[in-house]
Amino acid sequence: MSVEVLDGATIVNFVHDEEAFNESVQARFLKLDTNHDGLLSYDEMLIELQSLRVFECHYGVDVKTDPDEVRRVYNAMLVQFDHDLNGTVDLKEFKEESKKMMLGIANGLGFLPVQMVLEEGSFLKNAVERELTKLAAA
Repeated sequence: MSVEVLDGATIVNFVHDEEAFNESVQARFLKLDTNHDGLLSYDEMLIELQSLRVFECHYGVDVKTDPDEVRRVYNAMLVQFDHDLNGTVDLKEFKEESKKMMLGIANGLGFLPVQMVLEEGSFLKNAVERELTKLAAA
């Protein structure tokens, strides 16, 4: 993990850089696809969703949550990725939904810089690294 400064433009530019974004999405997909079948099952996606700790943490403090409620929320999130509702997520579905999420984050951030703690290999960290590489090359 590292502390980085980013804004909405950093994310938008990353998403619009097809090569960089596709490479990042594919790497994340391959990491999640633990059985290497080219599809993400509910269990494989659940690991990723749980790592976000959406309901298990409030401003960095662990909170006790109803396991049934957490399961319902994670099921709803999985459906967002599973566009054809076949019970798995393919690379195309994963990319499309990841793109929507990243652009949603960019919209929420706006264009004022913010400082965030980012996980190595995360889409946001990759966006920052891409921007730094572009600046260094200029």
